[in-house]
Amino acid sequence: MPSTYYGREFFENQAASSLRSAEAIVPDLIQHLRPRSVVDVGCGVGTWLSVFLSHGMTDVLGIDGDYVDRGMLLVPKDVFMPHDLAEPLRLPRRFDLVLSLETAEHLPPTCAETFVRTLTGLGDVVVFSAAVPGQAWIKNIHLNEQWPDYWVNLFRKNGYDVLDYVRRRVWSNDRVCWWYAQNILLFIKHDRYSAYAHLQNREVDDFHNAFPLSIVHPRFLEQYADFDRMSLARKVWLIKKALKSVCCDLIRKVLRKVAGEGQNNTSARN
Repeated sequence: MPSTYYGREFFENQAASSLRSAEAIVPDLIQHLRPRSVVDVGCGVGTWLSVFLSHGMTDVLGIDGDYVDRGMLLVPKDVFMPHDLAEPLRLPRRFDLVLSLETAEHLPPTCAETFVRTLTGLGDVVVFSAAVPGQAWIKNIHLNEQWPDYWVNLFRKNGYDVLDYVRRRVWSNDRVCWWYAQNILLFIKHDRYSAYAHLQNREVDDFHNAFPLSIVHPRFLEQYADFDRMSLARKVWLIKKALKSVCCDLIRKVLRKVAGEGQNNTSARN
């Protein structure tokens, strides 16, 4: 992932909304999926994992790029693992529940199959969401926006079936950010699908028939309508704010690199 975009300001901006969404969704996941261990791939500062911890879960792991500021973590530092998400990852264990929420779109298209293999290699049950086309205002932040069918096909190649049960439960919940309500799907390894019969009922079937996999949330459309109605000055301010975040994080990265090179040179002279 291009770490330039993912510094302190990025995580500060999305932490509150992510926490609010997690607090609405996590208890339902615990009740219906009953995980004893959870791994979040693309965890950011650990917002979702912090809610699992608050509900008594102790076996958790967060994975994200080395660019994540450890001082901002909402989980203990020893449950955070730095890893380049564009690269394959194999761990010597599996988890009851794998999360990957609004992360896959930040990776290049060439990494998509590798990323899905990473997720399916970590557990039999995956809660997954990724941005649909047009979701990002700022280009180059989302590198691979795709409709859900694209991801469904990749998971099927790895032997996982989709179960669209989360969206129907949160679609009208204003506490849940629209991108989670719109995009979250559950993928289950084919030979374990029957174990989740309690989620496979007429209500699910009716929702799936009424709501195709590829659909946008009303609040998604309202966001763009609001932007279109904004004054030019307001639009310029939003764009400047976004660019400032990118530039500040890039400057921090360069300064850290220069400082590190300076320390190495000092050590070499000594």
